[in-house]
Amino acid sequence: MNAIDPLLDRPEGFQRVTRALAERGHPHAPLWLVTPARTSAEAAAALGVEVGQIAKSVIFRRKADDSAVLVVTSGDRRVCEKRVAAIAGALGRADADFVKARTGFSIGGVSPLAHTTPAFTLIDRDLFRFDVIWAAAGHPHGVFRLSPAELEQLTGAPVADVVQQP
Repeated sequence: MNAIDPLLDRPEGFQRVTRALAERGHPHAPLWLVTPARTSAEAAAALGVEVGQIAKSVIFRRKADDSAVLVVTSGDRRVCEKRVAAIAGALGRADADFVKARTGFSIGGVSPLAHTTPAFTLIDRDLFRFDVIWAAAGHPHGVFRLSPAELEQLTGAPVADVVQQP
């Protein structure tokens, strides 16, 4: 009997994240959700967790070099663009085409790792309120479980205070 690779029928972005996590020895393989989770609220509802436990990826366009700036923050927080700019430099909006071109992922499925082009990445300190968080796995149907410390280790990104005060 031949074994069938369960990733063969999954989108390329999901496969890329799955491989990256396995290569780094991450203990939790991504899950494929039956319904898409394009927003933090949709992901939290699908997983039965708090919205804040969703590690949402927000992409900006750095004006100096037209590169992607990724901020990973809690799903219940709003990024403060001024705080990010103080660390990363002047920022502009990133439209769907820019996000796809720089990360290899579509909006709603941007993973914090396995980008096609490395992004300048920041992790918001508020994620550390939780022991377990969930991040997008390269597609709106894909998510993976981790801790904030594992996110920091997997991405090598610094932790900073970059959200608006609740």
